[in-house]
Amino acid sequence: MKKLPAHWQMLIALILAASTGWLFRRLDNAGSGEFISAAVATCEFIGNLFMQALKMIIVPLVAASIIAGIAGLGNVKGFGKLGLKTLGFYSMTSLLAILVGLMFVNVLEPGRTNGEANREIQAAFDREHEQASEANLAKVESANSKKGSDFVDIFKKMVPPNIFAAASNNGQLIGLIFFSILFAIAMTSLPARQMEPLLGGVSALHEVMVRMTQWIMVMAPIGVFGLLLPVVYETGPELFLSLGKYFLTVLLALGTHLFITMPLVLKLCGNVNPWAHMKAMRVALMTAFSTASSSATLPETMVCVEENSGVSKRVTGFTLPLGATVNMDGTALYECVAVLFVAQVMDIPLGLVAQFGIVLTALLTSIGVAGVPSASLVAILIILNNSGIPNANVAVTALLAVDRLLDMTRTAVNVFGDSCCAVVIAKSEGESLKV
Repeated sequence: MKKLPAHWQMLIALILAASTGWLFRRLDNAGSGEFISAAVATCEFIGNLFMQALKMIIVPLVAASIIAGIAGLGNVKGFGKLGLKTLGFYSMTSLLAILVGLMFVNVLEPGRTNGEANREIQAAFDREHEQASEANLAKVESANSKKGSDFVDIFKKMVPPNIFAAASNNGQLIGLIFFSILFAIAMTSLPARQMEPLLGGVSALHEVMVRMTQWIMVMAPIGVFGLLLPVVYETGPELFLSLGKYFLTVLLALGTHLFITMPLVLKLCGNVNPWAHMKAMRVALMTAFSTASSSATLPETMVCVEENSGVSKRVTGFTLPLGATVNMDGTALYECVAVLFVAQVMDIPLGLVAQFGIVLTALLTSIGVAGVPSASLVAILIILNNSGIPNANVAVTALLAVDRLLDMTRTAVNVFGDSCCAVVIAKSEGESLKV
């Protein structure tokens, strides 16, 4: 009997998790609380175990990929050009994503009704803030303590005192990437008799980590089920009904960027078949959606781009870890929509100049945001506070209640954007791809 493909297994797991979570919520309301709570806790444990397994292999995989890719060239000629092309691509696609979000939020105006601020959503904001869990309130309070100047610390993160501790801390990979690049450059300066054994060991380590990734992904359907079920169970429909237009606006904007903007970029910039590449990335996209973490998805993203799209280890090892750290198309888009939505609800008019400031701030704050769930919360609060919009804490607490499903969607957009960069850069480097 032919084995069911991995992407179908994960899709079935997503559907089963959503339907089971909805059923558990109905049964809980009918008085089956203890059994349901135990079942949900078990699923949450399994999902967290799967996440930890993915995170466990990030550090050695990223380090081995970058070092093997750069040192394998024998010299660093053209490496600076590769870096500039990668950063240029990421900046361009993030800006395009923000402009898409800006267009949708201005056209649909989810925070207004008949041109007036929506009072029902204002009331929902207040009600949700009063009923918010202590965990959510603590998240908002912690995020509110951050300032725009804190993002300058990204340069300090590039040179951490302990690279492994830094990489393990909330998915901040920038220090590990910087160290790996320096290590690879230093390797190329060694005599061949010293470098070759070291390169052979690093390349072997990369192959081992890829094999471990494949082993872990065998359990992906179970892990996906465990991650999604508690989300569906815990997220009630009441706030979604109040914020339905906002929810739809974000999804439409993310969908437009995923299915229209990025395919056009692939075709125009790299002459790549966008649908063939999207097909190659199916498992990684489903993993990103279920985990809501671009960092946790990174191992599978690298495997899909290398094995399915045919990108070399050199390009994959540099572009994807960097993208998981600094390229957040979906996050930047979401930040823009969320801030303007809150401004509309609070009846704060924002002209073109103010909106351009929000676009610029969203672009800058999306860089270096940790690839973990709800990390954009910090950026949203910074933008709201800098824009002088009142009751930012109340609004963000309400948005946090419906954020998980949106976070899952924008993470998939983030991951696809990273993979598009890898194939376009590979094409520009003269590589022959499978897509």
